[in-house]
Amino acid sequence: MTDPRPEGGRPTIGVGAPVLAFDVGGTTIKAAYLDSDGMAQGIIRVPSPDFGPESGRAVIDTVAGLVGKLTGEREAPVAIGLTLPGVIDDETGFATWAENLGWRNVDFAALAAEKLSQPVAIGHDVRAAGTAEMALGAGRGHRTAVMVALGTGVSAAVFVNGRPVVGGGYAGEIGHAVVVPGGETCVCGNLGCLEAISSAASIARRYNRATGCEVPGSREVVEAMEAGDPVATAVWNSAIDALVMALSHVVSLIQPEIIILGGGLAEARERLLGPVRERLAAGLRYVPTPKLVRATAGEDAGLLGAALLARRVM
Repeated sequence: MTDPRPEGGRPTIGVGAPVLAFDVGGTTIKAAYLDSDGMAQGIIRVPSPDFGPESGRAVIDTVAGLVGKLTGEREAPVAIGLTLPGVIDDETGFATWAENLGWRNVDFAALAAEKLSQPVAIGHDVRAAGTAEMALGAGRGHRTAVMVALGTGVSAAVFVNGRPVVGGGYAGEIGHAVVVPGGETCVCGNLGCLEAISSAASIARRYNRATGCEVPGSREVVEAMEAGDPVATAVWNSAIDALVMALSHVVSLIQPEIIILGGGLAEARERLLGPVRERLAAGLRYVPTPKLVRATAGEDAGLLGAALLARRVM
């Protein structure tokens, strides 16, 4: 497989038809033209639409407005890959909801067909990043794998026999699995969800609440822990324990060959991977412990995954 970070550091998905890729996040839409060599050209970022019920249609309007700007004088793209947050069925293009943008029950496939002339492949943002990891990154050579994105929220991409598990868009929503009954309040309304304990945002939030400080993110909590702060240590350890609990269930259920940790929290590298690896192995007495690694496809993994989806829809 092609290295996603060749000389010069730009991402590539290998030789094939030119496509456009759009990766929609809660605050930013990232977009790029990928040429026939699979190289991303002219990566641009624009603000995501305002939160609300019309945000789904606004996403498609934004995509339509960027097609010409991205293509310019380049060879015409044959397809578009569009990845979205929330609960999205990759097979139908129907989005049930997105908590960070506010849409509910949006038929993105229909909206895209109405506004865009090229074929459009629609997918979930984390599954798309996982697709890039499987094809180009840490998952290469593996058939059954789980990629967990640990950022503002927590979500997973599940691959069995080399294929993503979609489940109507709900597969991989590990962030809303209860791992500490009666624990932290989650945005979904439940108590003790993994996302409410182990996401990068929740680690910072819980530390701030316990100390009265206002650190901006989990990185500062890790730094405080390494400086001997007992509150930071307790917050970090509880996040690790909750993550290990969730992963132990995943391992027992599908026995992945590899678990890939990505997102902002994975920037902690061995400060995260080391204790997760150790505690997961200690807790699994009956089933083998899978390999645990950090994601390697890079910050453009969502774009790469969107482009790979576009190549497959032609």
